[in-house]
Amino acid sequence: MMSLAQRRSAEQPLPRGNEAWARGWLPEESPLAMPRQSFGGDAERAPAQMATSPAGVWRRRAALAGATLALTVLVAAAPFVLYARGGFDTLEALGLTVFLLLATPISCWFVSAAAGFGVLLAGREQDDLPFAAHPKAPTSRTALIMPLCNEDAGAAVARLGALDGSLARLGVSEAFDIFVLSDSGPAAACEEEAAFAALRLHVRSAAYYRRRLRNTERKAGNIADWVRRFGGAYDFMLVLDADSSLAGETVLRLVQAMEDNPRVGLIQTAPTIVGAATLFARISQFSVRMYGRVAAAGWAWWTGAESSYWGHNAILRVRAFAACSGLPILPGERPYGGHILSHDVVEGALLRRGGWAVHVTAALDGSCEETPPTLLDFIRRDRRWCQGNLQHLRLVGCPSLHPINRLQFVMGAIAYLASPLWLLALSIGLAIELQNPADWGSFWYFAHPKVTPFMLGSLLSAFLLVGPKLMGAGLVLRRPRQRRAFGGGWAVVKSVTAEMALSAVLAPLFMVANTLSVAHYLRGRDAGWRAQQRQADGLAWRDAARAMRPQMLVGLGFVFALGFRPDLALSFAPIVLPLLAAVPLAVVTSRRRAGEAFARRGLLVTPDDERTSAVAAVLPGAQAPVAAASGGLIAAE
Repeated sequence: MMSLAQRRSAEQPLPRGNEAWARGWLPEESPLAMPRQSFGGDAERAPAQMATSPAGVWRRRAALAGATLALTVLVAAAPFVLYARGGFDTLEALGLTVFLLLATPISCWFVSAAAGFGVLLAGREQDDLPFAAHPKAPTSRTALIMPLCNEDAGAAVARLGALDGSLARLGVSEAFDIFVLSDSGPAAACEEEAAFAALRLHVRSAAYYRRRLRNTERKAGNIADWVRRFGGAYDFMLVLDADSSLAGETVLRLVQAMEDNPRVGLIQTAPTIVGAATLFARISQFSVRMYGRVAAAGWAWWTGAESSYWGHNAILRVRAFAACSGLPILPGERPYGGHILSHDVVEGALLRRGGWAVHVTAALDGSCEETPPTLLDFIRRDRRWCQGNLQHLRLVGCPSLHPINRLQFVMGAIAYLASPLWLLALSIGLAIELQNPADWGSFWYFAHPKVTPFMLGSLLSAFLLVGPKLMGAGLVLRRPRQRRAFGGGWAVVKSVTAEMALSAVLAPLFMVANTLSVAHYLRGRDAGWRAQQRQADGLAWRDAARAMRPQMLVGLGFVFALGFRPDLALSFAPIVLPLLAAVPLAVVTSRRRAGEAFARRGLLVTPDDERTSAVAAVLPGAQAPVAAASGGLIAAE
């Protein structure tokens, strides 16, 4: 391992594309083979059981399936009975089918969250995969890998500097090497080189920079290139995104868990969101911080050793990853074929197929990321994720994968297919009602015996959607330390109410956006891969009007149809009004001033707002504020 003095002497400007000349910014190569895998019938099947699989995990999955079925039947009972009285016509049968397709995943996600709530309430989130309260110094070598592609280099390396400082304070710097893996263009590379040169002047771990001249297979290819060139020198790699922050204590606990469990190939943390400034980002930050652990704990409870990889803030066993997770190239043209876009879930499934356990944990704090600052930025990112998740449907039938991994492919796709199904259900429900004359007695639908057939089922579905949020809030309210961190009990109640109201208002906008993303995929339009916007303060009205045109057109379409049944206006108001107001909603939520106004009133405030918001050690040339990740094990009260 290169000493600190040797690293200092190697600090010279790096000419772009000339790695040989700048060998001081790279370690000696340690090649590791990473063959492309096959999804054909000749591939070796996944082992049925892993050493770290929870005892009786099949009973958990059976309980999940049974409870999901029971809830789905309950939700669908009201519209079924109401339609069955007069006999089903074609439109009613289609509407009920679509409703069932929506109710089933909603019920499943509710049951999963309820399981997570029970796990956290009992303080048993470490029963399946424990983490040391006081981890020892590592005996292994770990690479801290941050792929970059035209990102804010100063902010990214500042986060690495903060992590390095945390590891240095723990006295374990020699066990970790930092790698900045660039796929950026020439202009962004200049900024990266300057920021990296400043980083090397301050870090205690060895730090290296490598820039590819060809962005083959994007992020997956970037990491695979590192594995093939340098992976042989490391036991583990901790993959970070440009906006990732981790506490040193969290990293040590992850490393020790990998050392203590030699058949674990991957541990995925559940990151919280930090650094939110705009109102839109604050909504996401509060939602993940308040409710995210319930969802993560539930997911970990029933997926066990067949869990997921989300592509960042996770630790992987390098040799297992190299041997099992070389991505195949799918036949056909993009977006259906070619390189796998959402690579992380597939890489995790391939690890499990190769006999390595893959775990998600909700037991660790100190793992953070950031979120797109505006509605438009979020939609742009979601379009790429939609394409990747729909592409996974081609892999569902692969005989070699574990059934739980195949189920996860389906659930990922349903997360996006739910939007066109929701829009279709609304349209069918309205079409059914248009066959009947206006009935002003049904204007107050919730008090009228001739309730709209889908309404009761929709109300039950709405409860299933907000149920996990109420569970997360309940956990915080019953734990004094967490309750105080969120500003007290009354602040929690106000903030949860505000978040649910704002999320309900934004939901129809996402419905239309995701429906368009699915339509683009089906039409063969590639979403591409653009650098994410991580900092913004306000959208221009013109940009918002252009981007929100589909939402407004759908809203106007509903208004036109409701002109024939104005008595249904109140029923459809929660959908139609946000669509008509899409432009001002996009603009207002994009502003930092709006986010600050909520914070001043104690709304959407999280514990991270009270922590230091600057990097532990600000590096020359990297003057970007980054929320510091702190903590390790989340204290159970």
